[in-house]
This record gives sequence, structure tokens and C-alpha cells, in this order.
Amino acid sequence: MGIRKLKPTTPGQRHKVIGAFDKITASTPEKSLVVGKRSTGGRNNTGKMTMRYIGGGHKQKYRFIDFKRNKDGIPATVKSIEYDPNRSSRIALLYYADGAKSYIIAPNGLEVGQTVVSGSQAAPEVGNTLPMANIPVGTIIHNIELRPGQGAKMVRSAGAFAQLTSKEGDYAIIKMPSGETRKILAACKATIGAVGNSDHGLEKSGKAGRSRWLGRRPHNRGVVMNPVDHPMGGGEGRASGGHPRSRKGLYAKGLKTRAPKKHSSKYIIERRKK
Repeated sequence: MGIRKLKPTTPGQRHKVIGAFDKITASTPEKSLVVGKRSTGGRNNTGKMTMRYIGGGHKQKYRFIDFKRNKDGIPATVKSIEYDPNRSSRIALLYYADGAKSYIIAPNGLEVGQTVVSGSQAAPEVGNTLPMANIPVGTIIHNIELRPGQGAKMVRSAGAFAQLTSKEGDYAIIKMPSGETRKILAACKATIGAVGNSDHGLEKSGKAGRSRWLGRRPHNRGVVMNPVDHPMGGGEGRASGGHPRSRKGLYAKGLKTRAPKKHSSKYIIERRKK
């Protein structure tokens, strides 16, 4: 998956860097795995705005992704690689041998026509999902469960991958993309390989309009507001000193927000790099 840099024919094209769609093989999604998606415009069920700077954007459909991969032992053929507006990674359409269809997140190197399978008997090959107890140490993995049977919760965005570094009793030791090292039950499933579309981080929108297409409205900085509107507002001229904080006065940089007695802290061996 490469990227395209366009010729500077207009100001919007000058800095635009977009992902190439050369690996995508289908333009319309599988109808049985799609549902309409309502946009909220940042309003809650009473119509009150609870999130600012949201609204507009292109109409999208939600694709159901199979994060559980619980059809163990049934081989599935990759029918197509598709674009998904709801995530940074690409998705792959699977046709199972028993006639079922499902979408999965497409890992790097997954090709159309390839066969993937899940379950404890599966080989540790790209696209296959198996319990971490059965995955060799040192393997690159993604789509990691936190509780057995819950479905993948971690390492799902474009280009992300974790590494299974060792095993201790009932637990597998995982090196996360953030640099954090933590324990996860070895009965939890993970998928072999790294998530595809790794060039997603190199993309540049090139113009404000592309943010509007994604449903993001113009964002006002707190420094340009008045003191009545924001703790960082006010002052003579272009004053932007003081401690960065949210509209409600909570510090935005450097304040620890993790609960000190969070139950999962005991599973973290080494914290992420600051």
C-alpha cells in the first residue's frame, strides 16, 4: 500500500498526500454486512450539543467487523480487500466454507484468494487467529483480546502491531505499539501479522475541506477566546502563556489522568515511553 503525492495544480493539491487505492479490489461493500449510520452532529438524545466541532461530512455506512473470529476450524477465502470509512485500516471480505461471510481487518500481506482460518489448531500464518498460548514467542500480532471470547480490543489501527515477547504460566507478555509491556491471559486470541495500510500516517489532507468531508468542523483554540468562555482566554494582544487546560479548567499537559488504583495496573510490567 503506497501513497500518492499530487502535482501542485491548485493550492489544495500542493501539500496533499493521500493513500493509494491500488490494493483495494471492490468498490461496493457486501450488502448483508452493512447497516446505515446516523450522524449525530455532536448532539445527545435530547438534542443538546455535548461534543463541539462535529457536523456535516459525507454519508457513511457501517461495516460489521468480526473481531471475535470464533468460527474455529472452518477455512475462509479472502474474496476482496475494501475501503472502510470508519477506520484507518483496510478490511477484507471472507467467504467461509460453510457459506457464511464476514469482514476482518486486513493485515499486511493478505492477498485475494488466500485462505485464513481461526482456532487453536491454526498455523501461525498471516491472517490466522489463534490463542496466544499457541503462538510462537517473538511473533508479530494484532487484534488482541483482553478477555477470552470478548473480541479484539487492542492493536487495530493502520500499521499497528504488537510482539509476543514471552509466556509466564497462564499469561503471555506483550510489547504494545506504545512501548508498554503488559501481561494478557494466554487463552485470549490474537491475529498473526501487522495491520495493513501502514502508510496511513504519512497522509496529509492538503486543505480544510477534507476535514469537513470527515465531519470535522472548524476548531476554535481556547487562547483566542474571552476569559468568560475559556480559562486560557483574554489578555492584551496575542497572549498565550499560562498552563494549557481544558474549557473546564483541567490541565491538558502532564497531569496524570489514570486512576491510581486501576485494577489492570498490576498487569503492566513496564509503562509506555513518555
